[in-house]
Amino acid sequence: MKRIISMVFACLMLTSTAFAQEPLIVAHDTNFKPFEFKNTDGNYTGFDIELWAALAKKAGLNYKFQPMDFNGIVPGLQTNQIDAGIAGMTITPARAKVISFSDPYYNSGVQMIVMADRDDISSINDLEGKIISTKLGTSSETFAKSFGKAEVKLYPNNDAMFMELISGGADAVIFDLPVVQDFASTVGKGRVKLAGPLYEGQAYGIGFPKGSALVEKVNKALAEMKADGSYDELYMKWFKTAPRK
Repeated sequence: MKRIISMVFACLMLTSTAFAQEPLIVAHDTNFKPFEFKNTDGNYTGFDIELWAALAKKAGLNYKFQPMDFNGIVPGLQTNQIDAGIAGMTITPARAKVISFSDPYYNSGVQMIVMADRDDISSINDLEGKIISTKLGTSSETFAKSFGKAEVKLYPNNDAMFMELISGGADAVIFDLPVVQDFASTVGKGRVKLAGPLYEGQAYGIGFPKGSALVEKVNKALAEMKADGSYDELYMKWFKTAPRK
């Protein structure tokens, strides 16, 4: 009997250990440069990718990444199909009602870009009766629609959103500052320009299922990174400037 009990206990321990080692599923967007994007080798990289890797190492978390459309991340967290989501996700009251967020890890805002030869658009008020292109399911969509005096075209990814502007189908793109800055300095260099001020200060957070125990662990790791300088180093690497406070 003792032998049987010992064998049962051993099996339970093995099962428990295997379960504990099951990797966390961490979702990220498929195209949100410079936060997450495919490099020339076909692998995902970016600020979010490297930040999570550093946080997970400090927190001792085993994980695997799951690229997915941005609009699927919050529902995936709500249904516990994924354990975390890092995708330049703005912390909003609506989202905070259904998922939990880490402490902010990036301060952003909404910026407008137009074609380089447009001199008639210098603020959102100049977009009355015109067409705005932005990304579906984002805080930029909410901001663009709140203006209420322009047509808003929505796209599932950044490439399509920017292509609408380049092809003449939109008068302006309104989206997150780091993303439009990156586009204006790379693919759109010489063809587009930033216009108007920075709107709506925003903070990005890492999303988790409501009440997840991971929030505390990740917040602790993030605080350690900010204290030891590794966060600033990573920020400088990807944005070529010091973090915005």
